[in-house]
Amino acid sequence: MEIKKNISLKPYNTFGIDVKALSFVEVTNVDELKAVLKDNNESLLILGGGSNLLFTKDFKGLAIKNNLKGISVVSETNSEIALKIGAGEVWHEFVLYCIEKGYAGVENMSLIPGNVGASPMQNIGAYGVEVKDVITEVEAFNLKDYSIQTFSNKVCLFGYRTSIFKTTEKGNYFITAVTFKLKKKAEINTSYGAIENELQRMSISSPTIRDVSNAVINIRSSKLPDPKKIGNSGSFFKNPVVSEAQKNRILEQYPTAPNYPQDNGGFKMAAGWLIERCGWKGKRIENYGVHNLQALVLVNYGGAKGSEIYALSEQIIESVKAEFGITLEREVNIL
Repeated sequence: MEIKKNISLKPYNTFGIDVKALSFVEVTNVDELKAVLKDNNESLLILGGGSNLLFTKDFKGLAIKNNLKGISVVSETNSEIALKIGAGEVWHEFVLYCIEKGYAGVENMSLIPGNVGASPMQNIGAYGVEVKDVITEVEAFNLKDYSIQTFSNKVCLFGYRTSIFKTTEKGNYFITAVTFKLKKKAEINTSYGAIENELQRMSISSPTIRDVSNAVINIRSSKLPDPKKIGNSGSFFKNPVVSEAQKNRILEQYPTAPNYPQDNGGFKMAAGWLIERCGWKGKRIENYGVHNLQALVLVNYGGAKGSEIYALSEQIIESVKAEFGITLEREVNIL
């Protein structure tokens, strides 16, 4: 374990933004974390897979890369298994592990970038499933008193792309592990239309969890740029939830506008569709822009500044508000 100085964070964020951290260290266990924090008086930045960050400036503090690994069985029955996963494990590799073992529940979230520790923070989700549906508890290191605390699913206050770790407890904890309860007998969820269509294209009528995973991988690969090739953070904006009156006003002018009823009586609108209708899809400004296949994704073609991408997101938010009266919210954390 070595604390390094003035290190570029470009390899540690999927946008590929070249900013520096005053100090940088990688930790593989809690004892290392304690040792790093003991004599530290700098501000902290916890890094996982760096897939939900947009750096707009250098970080004048200590960046800690979470490399806590490990997979262990917490409990097991004939029908279910609970696995405790180190926060530093790569999310998609964990999904593939579950598929190999026949554990169902996370296959719809295949190929989501980032690490396991970020999954409860964001309440990541895709294709009809959210991670809150399978998390039982989150283990975290209290950065103030150095205690290890366990948060039940209920205490995490999961919402749409949010949790207690993004709201009232933001910056107070270092997530060390997440426990998932998975099923040994799959309850296949193909309710999201794109999955059903892809499975039909694959000529699969009775899909396994591996089939669902492969379908999701195919869909994501066809629409979303690979961060290893083009800098991006996946979906940059949340899908907004509007009232029925707002939804109806939009449908009067755009009868085919995608909308999805929510349990709270609101309607989720597709942010990508809204952005595309405002003419942003595929728009390129020098070395950054909006992806040509998915308007929800902002991209760095190489060498762009985070401040430039942030300014682009501001313009998109303003144009969507002007056209539809809806204020988009960024899903990505801005630093």
